[in-house]
Amino acid sequence: MGLLDFLTGKKKKEQITNALESGAIIIDVRTVQEFGSGHFPGSKNIPLHLLPTKLGEIKKWKKPVVVVCASGMRSGQATVLL
Repeated sequence: MGLLDFLTGKKKKEQITNALESGAIIIDVRTVQEFGSGHFPGSKNIPLHLLPTKLGEIKKWKKPVVVVCASGMRSGQATVLL
């Protein structure tokens, strides 16, 4: 069982893997301190409380995004904002 299996289940893992293979960007919405303690290689740290101020920048990327956090709570909130 891989990390993505544990976090999301097999079907979601396939969707995430496909998105990443298509050039999706990983947005990590944890705090700067949490991000500094470990993160997915190549991910961008945009703490949840700053996400509303970065929406224009994210739209300019014109790429799909995968949102991650420690437990799924903040990434769920971020998904609603996006």
